[in-house]
Amino acid sequence: MVTRSRGLRSKTRYKLKKDLRVSRANLITKKIQTFDESDLVHIIIDPSVQKGQPHPRFHGKTGKIAEKRGRAYIVEINDGNKAKKLIIRPEHLKMQE
Repeated sequence: MVTRSRGLRSKTRYKLKKDLRVSRANLITKKIQTFDESDLVHIIIDPSVQKGQPHPRFHGKTGKIAEKRGRAYIVEINDGNKAKKLIIRPEHLKMQE
């Protein structure tokens, strides 16, 4: 028997699915949005952009911007009782209102 593949996007059929006929699939404004340090952001993965994607377990979490690194941002979140730092591109981030 061949062992089943357990890649990074396994078990994400519904989590990483886009709505049907979104007006613009890849908005340029999502790519060029900027955040300041200590801004609160939601991690909403855009499945059409593979670069800079966090692990799907962090989809829907809220974190705080720690710093900017290149084109990406370092986001601090609490995963259970443990503080974690994620490197995420701005396409996968949304400002908290």
